[in-house]
Amino acid sequence: MAGNFWQSSHHQQWLLDKQDLIRERQYDHSVLTEDEYQKIFIFFSSVIQQLGEQLKLRQQVIATATVYFKRFYARNSLKCIDPLLLAPTSIFLASKVEEFGVISNSRLISTCQTVIKNKFSYAYTQEFPYRTNHILECEFYLLENLDCCLIVYQPYRPLLQLVQDLGHEDQLLTLAWKIVNDSLRTDVCLLYPPYQIAIGCLQVACVILQKDHKAWFAELNVDIERIQEIARYIINLYELWKTYDEKKEIQGLLAKMPKPKPAPQR
Repeated sequence: MAGNFWQSSHHQQWLLDKQDLIRERQYDHSVLTEDEYQKIFIFFSSVIQQLGEQLKLRQQVIATATVYFKRFYARNSLKCIDPLLLAPTSIFLASKVEEFGVISNSRLISTCQTVIKNKFSYAYTQEFPYRTNHILECEFYLLENLDCCLIVYQPYRPLLQLVQDLGHEDQLLTLAWKIVNDSLRTDVCLLYPPYQIAIGCLQVACVILQKDHKAWFAELNVDIERIQEIARYIINLYELWKTYDEKKEIQGLLAKMPKPKPAPQR
């Protein structure tokens, strides 16, 4: 899937403006503070990651599912669809698009039940409430909201090329790869092209490992201000993580979160 990013729907339709995001989130921000909103998305990114790992999906599939999830809520309030339903639906769709193969409905539901019970019992006291028909219906809403723009370019490939250019540094690649994974818990995948995210993550990795590659970065033909913005998003995430006790806070946040109205009983 090495098509042309610049001609893709990712570049033409799905690099959003920060002001658009703020405007679309107005309703949610009337209920939640910015930090609370971010904490909820950090939590659901972890849910997607755990589901993906349990289903033995490649990281590329998990990353694409996370981007679908974030794109949906970039245009919709949390009250439109329960994130606990959209998370497995995003994985279901991403596994098909990334040519991993279709996950069987029963395996997806049973994995959701197991993961929620074993890994996220601190957040949910009840068992996973959704069934196959809910996921299939939700998939239509997701496709419609994504405007069928399903090819997502990730920072992993440009990162590999950049590290290769630097001269194979395994330690640097390992850390930068982890930082790219962490960046999925921020808004950068909605705002910046993947090659800029790769450079931003690499820069943060160099600072953490105290590697001086200033001359190499200076030669890159990129808007350094945007790279610094990406690095700031990631550093802000790490700052938030330091004080965020998810196990204690998440039940309260999920209770406060705007929710869909229950469907009328037939």
